[in-house]
Amino acid sequence: MQPHLQLNKIQRTVTFIGKAIRNFSMHTSAHVSPDEIRKGFSKAMSDMYRDEVPLYGALMELVAETNTRVFEREPALAQQLQRTGEIQRLDQERHGAIRLGTAAELATISRLFAVMGMQPVGYYDLTPAGVPVHSTAFRAVHESALQTSPFRVFTSLLRLELIESPELRAFAETALAKRAIFTPGALALIEQAEQDGGLDANDAEAFIRQALETFRWHHTATVTAAQYQQLSDQHRLIADVVAFKGPHINHLTPRTLDIDQVQAAMPGKGITPKAVIEGPPRRRCPILLRQTSFKALDEPIAFTDAQGSHSARFGEIEQRGVALTPKGRALYDQLLNAARDELGAFPNEGNAARYMQLMEQHFQAFPDDHAQMREHDLAYFRYFATDKGLAARGQADQPRTLPALIAAGHVDVEPLVYEDFLPVSAAGIFQSNLGDAAQSHYAANSNKAEFEKALGRQTIDELQLYGETQQRSIDDCTRALLG
Repeated sequence: MQPHLQLNKIQRTVTFIGKAIRNFSMHTSAHVSPDEIRKGFSKAMSDMYRDEVPLYGALMELVAETNTRVFEREPALAQQLQRTGEIQRLDQERHGAIRLGTAAELATISRLFAVMGMQPVGYYDLTPAGVPVHSTAFRAVHESALQTSPFRVFTSLLRLELIESPELRAFAETALAKRAIFTPGALALIEQAEQDGGLDANDAEAFIRQALETFRWHHTATVTAAQYQQLSDQHRLIADVVAFKGPHINHLTPRTLDIDQVQAAMPGKGITPKAVIEGPPRRRCPILLRQTSFKALDEPIAFTDAQGSHSARFGEIEQRGVALTPKGRALYDQLLNAARDELGAFPNEGNAARYMQLMEQHFQAFPDDHAQMREHDLAYFRYFATDKGLAARGQADQPRTLPALIAAGHVDVEPLVYEDFLPVSAAGIFQSNLGDAAQSHYAANSNKAEFEKALGRQTIDELQLYGETQQRSIDDCTRALLG
């Protein structure tokens, strides 16, 4: 597709979204809800990426086909997602990923995402896996906001101090200092939203259009071919961050209900998946997050003095399970580390079958049943008052405790979906798309304080959010059934 045709299509998308936002705002208040802005931005980003990376469209179609087959095969799952409200958000669920170069860029992207109701959740140190970044995930934090739009962006900051050569480090700092990754219009609208407490419909439409430019792909680099090679020799991710005008979105990830089925079907669509699905093994009751991807595309690039190529953008699919409590996460980490230690190598094409066998073997120690997970305090759940419970409200023999209400069928229990990421899995996705040669070794030197200083605020503890969501659902049941 020609660039001007792509631009026209995206402009039509933003205009359509703008009309939807205006219609919404006419029935609410002068300011558009940040959730609606996020929903519109997610749609515009998806359309832009589909035009830039056609295989993303093929992935979307494959995921949609797979989810339809899962619902036909497992009607109980469809009923579960209907009760929790997840079925309405499934088709629009996306996460993207970007890589930033400076503290100033991170601080400003935090302000940009705040306009869309997205906050930094979690801290991820990827250096132990040989990736010189640390990260957070910007997303909505309340369950009602997540139901409107679960769009999230895994956002990494390059750790320049890990570049071994002082000369190369100085060059990278200088190159990054010269660039401006936000348009003047985006910066003005961010400031306006902060001052006025929000944006009206016209400004929200303009904000989506301006913010989108930060994430657009650039076919031209800002360095010479030789400088790019020096950066790449240090680590290919460093070249990806430093050598371009901005942090192009490097993938958008739809959510499937059966990632193993998608993995098996990808070759038939002309897509070669990575060898190993990251995260826990296949289970009857999924936990946390499983991810797979196809290798990054090798794309033509114009350096300042020559023609060349660069690979950064890839396709990814995810399957989300129940969020785990601190006790559950400790058990997960223990079993994952045991399987990897026994493997004795980085999971790859040569040892994929052995790795999956070890994972299944070790994870037999993790209960594969929601009732057992709840009984042993391994996972978080949401609680819903049933029609039977509401009908019994006020009766003398109505149960008064949560376990008794559940046993009597007055309260339903559903798993609370995991909304975040896993450091080992994120590193595995990065490495599979950067190539085995990119596996450097860094000392485990997590620096959350330095990351939060750059961010300009503290990151939010994701486990606390899950605990709060679970407690809110219990409180809602108590009010509804017991007054």
